[in-house]
Amino acid sequence: MDLLLVKLLLAPALVVGSSLAGRRWGHEVSGLLVALPLVAGPILLITELEHGRHFAARTAAASLLGLVALASFVVVFAQVARRTGWLSAVLAGWLAFLAVALAFGQVSIAAGFGLALASGAFALAPRLLPADPYEQDLPLAELPRWDLPARAIATALLVLGLTGAAAGLGPTMTGVLTPFPVSNTVLAAFVLVLEGPVQLDDFFRGFLRGAYGFALFCFLVAVLVIPLGPIAAFAIALCGALAAQWLARLLAGAPPAIGSARANP
Repeated sequence: MDLLLVKLLLAPALVVGSSLAGRRWGHEVSGLLVALPLVAGPILLITELEHGRHFAARTAAASLLGLVALASFVVVFAQVARRTGWLSAVLAGWLAFLAVALAFGQVSIAAGFGLALASGAFALAPRLLPADPYEQDLPLAELPRWDLPARAIATALLVLGLTGAAAGLGPTMTGVLTPFPVSNTVLAAFVLVLEGPVQLDDFFRGFLRGAYGFALFCFLVAVLVIPLGPIAAFAIALCGALAAQWLARLLAGAPPAIGSARANP
C-alpha cells in the first residue's frame, strides 16, 4: 500500500509543483523545470524498490536512449506545429518518440555511451527547430482549471503503467519508455494554442537547455545505484542534474528568468 501511494502521489506532486513555478516565472523556467526528471526519477526509484539495484541500473542506462527519443519528439512537434494544429503536432511527436524508443528498445548499451548519444541529441535538436527571432519571454496565458489535474492524472497513469509492466517489459524497454513526454505534451499544446509557435519554440529551447541535467541524472543513477544504494545514488544524481542545468544556462548566457514574472500567477 505504501508503494502504491508513492506511485500515485510522488511524481504527480512534482509535476504539479513545477507547473505552478513555471506559470509564475515564464516559458524558459517552465521548460527548464519540465527538463528535470520529475516523472523519470520516481519511476526509476520505484523500479529499484520493486526489482532491485541491477534492474534499476539497466533501466536508468536505457532511459538515456529514451532521451534521444524525447529530443525527436521536440523537433517533430515544433516542425509540425508550424503547418498544422496542436492535435497533429501531438500525434506526430508521439509517433516520433515511440518509433525511436521502440528501435532503441532492442539494444543494450553502456551508460557512458548512452550519455554521449543523449547529449548529442540535445545539442543537435535546437538547430533543427524552426528559426525564430529572439523575443523577450512573455507571461504565460491563463490555462484552464483542469490543466493541473489532467497533468497529475496523466503522470500517475504513466508511472503506474510503466512500473506495473516493468517485469514483463524488461529493464531496457522500461527505460526507453520512461522519458515519455507527459508534461511536455500538455505544456507545449497549450502554449501553441494560446500563444503561438514562436513562444512554443521558446519553451522547447528552454527545455533542451535543461535536458542535459536530465541525461546526467539518468547516467549517475545507472552507475551509482549498485555500489551506493538508492538513497545516495538518487541524491547525487539530483544534485548533478541541477548543477548541469545551472551550467547550461550559464554557458548560454541566459538572463535571469525569474525577473520575467507572470501576469497570471
